[in-house]
Amino acid sequence: MKIQTIFGADGQPAFVMIPYADYLSQYARASDRIPSPIVRRVLADDVPPLRAWREHLGLTQADVAARLGISQPAYAQQENSTRLRKTSRERIAAALGITGAQLDI
Repeated sequence: MKIQTIFGADGQPAFVMIPYADYLSQYARASDRIPSPIVRRVLADDVPPLRAWREHLGLTQADVAARLGISQPAYAQQENSTRLRKTSRERIAAALGITGAQLDI
């Protein structure tokens, strides 16, 4: 990767320029990042990733269930499941507005 540093009037680095393709590849990876409050909730509080994301997004189980077109008890069962099917996992991630990879904690 070719990086260009732009220095300010004070002689200190002010900006870094990278090729656009490199920027896009870095930005795409950023979409799979997991905010630290979610990681903390999962690891320190032993909360399932789906619950941590739902709470972080300020949603209730009923909100997510409505987005999925299922009942709240059905969603609650999925949220607490340790073995979700890949298709269910992807549908829930899409309903939360995240990627399936962001549920891998």
